Amino acid sequence: MSLHLIIGDKLLSSWSLRGALALELAGADYTEELVKLGKPDTRERLLQHSPTAKVPLLKTPHGTIADSLAIAEYVAEQFPAAQLWPADVAARAQARSACAQMHSGFFAMRNHMPFDLSHDAPLNPVPPEVKADIERMLALWAECRAAATQTGPYLFGRASLADAFFAPIAVRLRTYQVSLPAADEAYVETVYRWPAFQAWQKAGLEELQS
Repeated sequence: MSLHLIIGDKLLSSWSLRGALALELAGADYTEELVKLGKPDTRERLLQHSPTAKVPLLKTPHGTIADSLAIAEYVAEQFPAAQLWPADVAARAQARSACAQMHSGFFAMRNHMPFDLSHDAPLNPVPPEVKADIERMLALWAECRAAATQTGPYLFGRASLADAFFAPIAVRLRTYQVSLPAADEAYVETVYRWPAFQAWQKAGLEELQS
């Protein structure tokens, strides 16, 4: 299957990271094209691929798929053996619910703690709405762990699409030096030890030199 993933800067594009991690989880063979964000020709270049003019985009034999959640579902469907969602029905429902909540919410955290792999400083002061987002995020992670039927360091035991969606949150919590309970700090460390994430992080930090 021919798959071509169009992404933004690895240093800055959290949504692109989600799409790439989904493909890595599936073990998919794909090519990658990076479109620098915030440039005069960015929108024009992205419009050549999709009317959304946003990343990520996945070009497939079945058409171009926009939006990281749609990409995740497509990849899960095309690579069923990879079991990108938990096998248990209740755990799978919780994983999908958690990803959808992430996809459509947590705007205060996104606005005040923008994704940047090179950032290393606390947010000061922390607005109340950001504190509320962080508290809800940690509660959501706890809900995922409670629903898991497998043991392991990831949210549902083994790495899944839920981890692909929450990896950028782990980055925000670490790069903004948020103090976390032990279980959540351990999960952030799990994300940072994930080989697929480490490869993305290395490439993103190298963008600073280019």
